Amino acid sequence: MQSLWLIFQLLFCLFLGFILARRIPQIIEKIAFKILPYFTYILLIAIAIEFSQTIHNIASPAQILTSALTIALTTSLGAFICCYIVFKAIGFKPAQGKVSAELLLGSLLNISYAFVALAIGYALAEFAHAADLPLHISTWNLLLVYMLLIGLDLAYSPLDRSWLNWKIMLVPLACVIGSLFGAIASFFLIQGISMRDLIMLSQGYGFYSMTGIVVTELKNAHLGSVALMNDLFREIFAILFMYLIGWRYPRSAISSAGATAMDVTLPMVKQACGNDFIPHAMVSGFVLSVLAPIAVSILAAL
Repeated sequence: MQSLWLIFQLLFCLFLGFILARRIPQIIEKIAFKILPYFTYILLIAIAIEFSQTIHNIASPAQILTSALTIALTTSLGAFICCYIVFKAIGFKPAQGKVSAELLLGSLLNISYAFVALAIGYALAEFAHAADLPLHISTWNLLLVYMLLIGLDLAYSPLDRSWLNWKIMLVPLACVIGSLFGAIASFFLIQGISMRDLIMLSQGYGFYSMTGIVVTELKNAHLGSVALMNDLFREIFAILFMYLIGWRYPRSAISSAGATAMDVTLPMVKQACGNDFIPHAMVSGFVLSVLAPIAVSILAAL
């Protein structure tokens, strides 16, 4: 129920922004549209702060980080590759006919800005920790504000039946299948975690605000910490894929983003892939956000 309530809040803010467009003073809309391109970096700073604080609150962080990083990498790559194969099989071609040096340079610049934002957030959190100062930024509230801004922006974007296109459903399907293959691959690289638990961890799809809590409650704190860090790393890999090759393989990048395509990495989808792929991100993120708590809960309870 908690995950459904969170999804409802996101969709409500998106819808609210959509219906407020052209109904609020024009000067407010102009301010919102000026803020929107920079909101990505605000979110990244908040994520880095949360990441730093998580590191300080878990036992044996080195082992947990190594396991989580391996799972995140294999599942993210699995989702990306699986989506690429699926859309190539049905005749879809890359978004660009050839590699554009200008777009590639732009992607590298964007990812450098993203890393600067992550570094700023991590440095702020470490400074606050060393100085014993309270530092708390609500990532969730920032996401709600961002969804409101996206709703305003979507009101000026062409919306059509592509939102209900059955082919969009192949994006989350590829994420599910690719994540499973990624979990199997990680089994040969990680010691101390069973295949069943790896499959369970792979089905979080980056939904870290849910997965870590569920796994801790139904399994143990160690696996809960791995689940949390795994999904945080999946977000980071999603950002990397989005900025580096999302402009050429947008559907695959969105698939690798998992549940985060609907919220945290949605700014990157807009920035790297363009407005045409926002429906893919919203539909895929929504499906995986609903599926993640169900799949993780069932697998953790087995």
